[in-house]
Amino acid sequence: MPQERLQRALARAGYGSRRACEELIVRGDVRVNGAVATLGDKVDPRKDRVTIGRTSVNLDPDVRYRKLNKPAGVVSTMRDTHGRDDLRRFLPADGPRVFPIGRLDRDSEGLLLLTNDGDLANRLLHPSYGIEKEYLAEVSGMPTAAQLRQARSGVDLEDGPAKARSIRLVETRRGRAHLTLVMTEGRKREVRRLLAAVGLPVTRLVRVRIGSVRLGRLRSGEVRDLTAEEILDLQRLVAKAERSARRPETTRGRGRGSSM
Repeated sequence: MPQERLQRALARAGYGSRRACEELIVRGDVRVNGAVATLGDKVDPRKDRVTIGRTSVNLDPDVRYRKLNKPAGVVSTMRDTHGRDDLRRFLPADGPRVFPIGRLDRDSEGLLLLTNDGDLANRLLHPSYGIEKEYLAEVSGMPTAAQLRQARSGVDLEDGPAKARSIRLVETRRGRAHLTLVMTEGRKREVRRLLAAVGLPVTRLVRVRIGSVRLGRLRSGEVRDLTAEEILDLQRLVAKAERSARRPETTRGRGRGSSM
């Protein structure tokens, strides 16, 4: 691929219009191979390293970042070997292929991120980074304060301990309750198993947020490209999590109490 103007490469990579990318350059937010970029700079997407702040920019012309509101009954794979309803029908048949970042179980619904940026996907899934996933859960019964405390403090499941970073009762109605909870792991059916273990079987589960990206008003089955700000926010988030994970435990915990 030949060299191209920096603002065009940034716009093509999903960082806004060319005018918006020009403003990033003028503000001094963009660097090429460590040097502050200026308008008129050109880059080779195959060789040059471009950053916005501390965030590396993937200039691959085929890179894509999308979000989908996965319906219940759909498996989180591009092609299911058992013939079940999969993700293919929700995505364009032509153009670069994308893959889900993590999964939602078949019975669950809500936000699913898809990309072919393997580096970002791997960092979002890295267990030590603790990227938050927020859910809205409908459960049978009336949750007690003791049950919510137990979900926060943790339970032992067959594949190890599990706990919610936070959990809150939203409303109760006709023998059912709605809860919001935030998790930082992504083990198979972990939310359902955690809530069942404290006596709150799940009847419906919707993921509404991954990191800084929210489901918003995306309709069931609808897919759209992430905005430039959503992409940048995700990359800033994983960069911050990476820096935090590298710090010694004594440094991270110094002077702060537990949030649990």
